[in-house]
Amino acid sequence: MLRTLRPVASLLAGTALLLVGVGLLNTLIPLRGMSAGFSGTLLGGLTSAYYAGYFVGTLAMPPLVRRVGHIRAFAFCAACAACVVLLHALGTNPVAWLVLRLLTGIVLVGLYAIIESWLNAQSSSGQRGTVFAAYMVVNLCSLALAQQLLRIGGQPFVLFTVIALAVCAATLPVLLTRQAQPQPQATPKLQLRLLFDVAPSAGVGALLSGLAMGAFWGLLPVYARRVGFDTTTVGTYMSIAILGGAALQWPLGRLSDRSDRRIVLTWVAASAALLALAALVAGGRLWPAMVLIFLFGGTAFAIYPIVVAHLVENVTPENLLAASSSVLLVYGVGSALGPLIAGALISSVGAWSLFAWFAGTHTALAGYAAYRYGVLRRAPLRERKFHPMLRTTPAALRLLRGARPGRET
Repeated sequence: MLRTLRPVASLLAGTALLLVGVGLLNTLIPLRGMSAGFSGTLLGGLTSAYYAGYFVGTLAMPPLVRRVGHIRAFAFCAACAACVVLLHALGTNPVAWLVLRLLTGIVLVGLYAIIESWLNAQSSSGQRGTVFAAYMVVNLCSLALAQQLLRIGGQPFVLFTVIALAVCAATLPVLLTRQAQPQPQATPKLQLRLLFDVAPSAGVGALLSGLAMGAFWGLLPVYARRVGFDTTTVGTYMSIAILGGAALQWPLGRLSDRSDRRIVLTWVAASAALLALAALVAGGRLWPAMVLIFLFGGTAFAIYPIVVAHLVENVTPENLLAASSSVLLVYGVGSALGPLIAGALISSVGAWSLFAWFAGTHTALAGYAAYRYGVLRRAPLRERKFHPMLRTTPAALRLLRGARPGRET
């Protein structure tokens, strides 16, 4: 395994540093916004602006990479990200922060796409499963570790500076690598109609999961703070949620390999809904809250990769990349809308409504998946094993499916 990862070690090191900064930023933004008096609606809007930047960056970044290459594009995006992070520390004007979150989404999706396409190019077909698994471990562990940096405390400028330092440090192993840069790949076309025609459970699952997880990333720190947790405990709460997602994805996914994934999706989503209701009842009681958020994170994080596995099983190879890109888009739309709706609920009825939102979205998903299984039972076009994953870019899906760059399998 070490021999397999040696050619991509510098990229994984840069990824770890980048995600430590990004993970801390994504928690610090709502906490800092709360202390500045932002409403729940505005806090949700900040997360929505971030995901809107994802859409823009998906279109804007590929031409930049083609023009200057992966290494220069990575350095450019990292420098922009560091500047944007530090600008947050200069004031708390709501309009300025919405613009900054939009810019953050643009440059970060560029960084993710560069890293993932490079990992794809540096890995042979037989190695991509190992490389993808290592990349997911780096993702989840870095995001969990980042939450503990909230313990540094001090003035907000200190934490924003730590984030900027981590983002800048991420460029060092990438700039020093001796590995050849990959050739830029064509951006896959979107086929939303194809997605909902051949695997509607994947399309609806991605949308509803996005509605929940967008609110999770943007507003869970707000909920934790409002139920009485101090800043350090908020960091631990977020870390435990992420570690739950890392720990339970694999066993739940392996379970989905043994039966129709829509049935497993029904039970996982229903479990997430029940755990959300239990967490709502637990409120700010420390240990029950920690146990329940671990279990909720485990079930909620498993939904998107089960959705992708279901999609892969039911789409022909020539349409797979287009359908996979479409499912990313649908998930992104949900991620942008979810924080806005959940943030408005928090403003109007209280922090407890966040877990009511989680319960509602997952109940809807469980009901739809059960309905689809009831009306259509079919054998998959091909078997595909589950892989733990996060929603990132189409390059990660290309890496996961084991295809050679630029070629359909």
